[in-house]
Amino acid sequence: MKDDVSRMVNCWMCNKQLFVRHINLKEGGLDYHWDSCLKGYNQENKLHQLYNSSGADGADGPQVLEGCPGQTFQVSLLVSHLLAAPVDTSDVLLHPYLSSWDELVRFMEALGPMVGLISKEIESKTSLIRQLAQLAEKNPEEELGLDVHSVNTVNTENNLEASQYTGAYRSVRSMISVELSQGLVDFDRQTDSGCRTLLRLHRALLWLKLFLEKLAETPVAGRLRSPSELCREAYKNTLANHHAWFVRRAAELAFIAMPERGFFFRLVCVQNQEDLSAVLIKVVKAIGEVYDRTQKALEENGMLDLP
Repeated sequence: MKDDVSRMVNCWMCNKQLFVRHINLKEGGLDYHWDSCLKGYNQENKLHQLYNSSGADGADGPQVLEGCPGQTFQVSLLVSHLLAAPVDTSDVLLHPYLSSWDELVRFMEALGPMVGLISKEIESKTSLIRQLAQLAEKNPEEELGLDVHSVNTVNTENNLEASQYTGAYRSVRSMISVELSQGLVDFDRQTDSGCRTLLRLHRALLWLKLFLEKLAETPVAGRLRSPSELCREAYKNTLANHHAWFVRRAAELAFIAMPERGFFFRLVCVQNQEDLSAVLIKVVKAIGEVYDRTQKALEENGMLDLP
């Protein structure tokens, strides 16, 4: 443990002056020259290690996502939360789902103040679902119309995360079931139901999934398109369909100010596009599983077009 702390301090010291002098706002405040020190640090320290041994890794064995020193956003934590969310055969635990959004908010905020404005709207929605969950905890399960058996059926690997929320707002499907049974979902007008709020988060998740998917692409020939162009394209194919004109204009301004591709290398502590693609493919796959399960639950209950 002492050796770990010592190495962390030494790495911080060797980059202290460069960190102070070379923060470049154009690049989102992360233009430090720490590659050589970071490379040595990562060889000896695997912070926030995450092993994803699902079949996608093939004969190469489990892949590792390491912590990224000096960053607020941690891609390893994002994937860890995403992998903890799926439960049973088709449900999603709300606690790790919302924790995933906490990390995605940090990701958006790292892209600069303009993109960070979008993250504020996301935070308001995650806060609302958390408030609803806390309120539900104060009420007897009988009053909420809960099916106690179905709510408490948990994949044992997710017990730690599941313990954060119980009852009505333990999972996507339990929330849908309870809010429908209590008449909390209005299909004709806007309400502050958890289901309507989840739908807005769900749409935003598709936008980020598509953006990261495009950012992971490595063309065989031709130039790599700018993150600004890719994010704008992902937005037009997803969230733009649900936003008013003035919101779309604000989003366009945010995309113009988006940092260049090199910024994303530093954000997840990689050296090149090939390494970035390897990391983002894992992120996109984890997002995809959560997104597909949520999509199915909302679709089965006719909630994809809630006002």
